[in-house]
Amino acid sequence: MVLPTAMRLRGHRCFDHLHRKGQRFQGTLMTLRKAAAMPRLLRSNCRPLESQKTLSVCRCAVVISGKVSKRAVIRNRLRRRLHDHLRHRFERSLQYGNTWVLISLKPGADASEALILEECDRLLQQAGY
Repeated sequence: MVLPTAMRLRGHRCFDHLHRKGQRFQGTLMTLRKAAAMPRLLRSNCRPLESQKTLSVCRCAVVISGKVSKRAVIRNRLRRRLHDHLRHRFERSLQYGNTWVLISLKPGADASEALILEECDRLLQQAGY
C-alpha cells in the first residue's frame, strides 16, 4: 500500500472548478467551498500515476488575501496553520478522497487562530465532513 498523495490543491483550473461548481458555506470569518474532485484538472506533476495504487485524500486550498493582513508573515502563518489543521482532520478518514475544499478568509478576519480554527471546524461539519 502506498501512502496518500499530497493533499494541497494548486492551479487556477482547480480554483475555477471550485468557484463554478462548488457548494458554498459561509461563516463570519471565512467561506468554505466544496466540489467533486476532477483529477484531470490537476497539474501533470500533481496527478497520481495510473500505475500506482495510491490512497486519495481530500485536497484542500487556503486563500488569504492581503486585506486580512498586510504582512505576508501573518498570512503565511495562518495558511500553514489551516493546512496543518485540515491535514490532521482529513488524514484520519480517507472516505473524502473524491472531494476538493477551498477555504477563503474574509477581509478583516483578524481574530485569533483558535477562533479561526473553531469556525473552520463548524463549516466543515456543515459541509458534511
